[in-house]
Parts: sequence; structure tokens; C-alpha cells
Amino acid sequence: MKFLGSGKVKDVYDLEDGTLLFKFSDRVSAYDVKFADPIPRKGEVLCKFAEFWFNKLPVQNHFVRLQSANEVIVRKMKMIPVECVVRGYFYGSLITRWKEGQITLPSDTVTEIAAKLPRPIFDPTTKSEHDEPLNRESAIEKSLVTEQEYSWLESKSIQIYNMMYEVADRAGFILADLKLEFGKLDDKIILGDSIGPDEYRMWPKDGYAVGKIQESYDKQILRDWLTANGYQKQFEDARKKGEEPIAPPIPEEIIRKMSERYVISYEKITGKRL
Repeated sequence: MKFLGSGKVKDVYDLEDGTLLFKFSDRVSAYDVKFADPIPRKGEVLCKFAEFWFNKLPVQNHFVRLQSANEVIVRKMKMIPVECVVRGYFYGSLITRWKEGQITLPSDTVTEIAAKLPRPIFDPTTKSEHDEPLNRESAIEKSLVTEQEYSWLESKSIQIYNMMYEVADRAGFILADLKLEFGKLDDKIILGDSIGPDEYRMWPKDGYAVGKIQESYDKQILRDWLTANGYQKQFEDARKKGEEPIAPPIPEEIIRKMSERYVISYEKITGKRL
């Protein structure tokens, strides 16, 4: 096994047989800042969710098999340098970017926090340390994808979002948005990376209401705490000065809630016990 590197959440090893091993950790990041405090059972949940979604979705992907409680083996492929984000609700950074005129929404959009969009929108970003929003023109101009590839990624990403939305809905959740990654294997684009609570926002249906911050069964609870306590602004100010943001300790209550919600969401969505 050849160690390739550590990402925000997982460590990657090359098995040198055309496959990679993803080792999921309990690490957590928010606003592109890595935190020292682990979230118990997070790695296990992310690993099992990757197995569940790759097997559940009728879409060609790079998943090979589950290796252990927090490891999966996937086929090695050339990743496309675009994070394919699909948004179904007026929430998160979409609100700020809309207010600042950085993105145009359909004319019949209800611009109240957590309102459902008239239809899901494709809102991709660069795949880098600090993701930057993209659109069709900029993605093609930067030679990240061809026009044909962009259209395929947009259509396929929205299709996957809609399929996952239905699964979540039957389990009592709302899938607010989703981030997907794709790669090329034998010149064919297939679904890659992993899919779990670090790649989407998910809200319980019974607590949903337009006009308020939603209860979240993903890492949004950490983002909300950071924003409420001024840390998000501190991170942004540090980056403007060319400095690396310093992560604060995560309160025990936030750690406990996140761990519980990761497990609950897995068990409700999959119908399996951890």
C-alpha cells in the first residue's frame, strides 16, 4: 500500500492494482478549516453511507467493496476538477451570493430562508483548498471541462439529487443540497469520491419550516455554531490577510449532537443498525 495523502476527512492509499483504499476518519472540517476535535463514529457512518449510496443509486460508479468498518476500496480514476453541487432550497451560501448579485435564480424563486426552489439548480465549484463558484462559461474557459461534459455533469447531478431526495423523503428527511464528484475511467465519466453527510445537507421533515434555520443531520450544526459565535468572519478576515484561520475547540455538546445525528441519519435512511 502506498500512502497518497490525507484529505479533510479521509486518508487515501494506492493499492497499486488499479484500486485505491479510502480510510475514513472522525475528523471534521467546516468553512475549509480543519478541526482538532474528532466526532465519534463519524468515519464509520461516512464509510457505510458510501457503501449504501453507491449500491443504491442506479449510476455507474467507482465503488468496489467495503473493506472494514471505516474503509472502502474503489477503482482508481482521473478525477474531474469540478465539485458538482445541486441545490434544492434557498439556504446557506446561496443566499449570500444571491444578495450580492453573484448568481441568478429563477424568477419564481421564493427568497425566504429554507424555501424550496422551483426546481433544483446546478451550482458547481472548483475542487481546491478553498472552493470557488463556477458556471458553464467559467468552467469551460478554465479548461476544467468541455461544454459537452458540463452539460452531462449538470444533467446527471440533478438526476442523482432527485433520486436521493426520494430516498431521504421516504425516511422522513429533506435533502436540501448535495455535492458530487465524478472521474474518468476508460474515457467514460462515472460517479466517484464518496457520498454521505459531509456531502449534503439533510433536514428532518417534521421540524421543517420556511423562514428559519433548520435542524440539520449533517455537519451544518457546526457551521451554525461557528457563524453564531463570529468564527466564520474570523476565518474570512484571516484569509484576507493571507493568514491561515485557527480552528477553535468544538464544544462537547456540539460534538455529542453531531455524532448522534450522523448515526440516526444512517439508520433511518438505510434501515440498518450500526
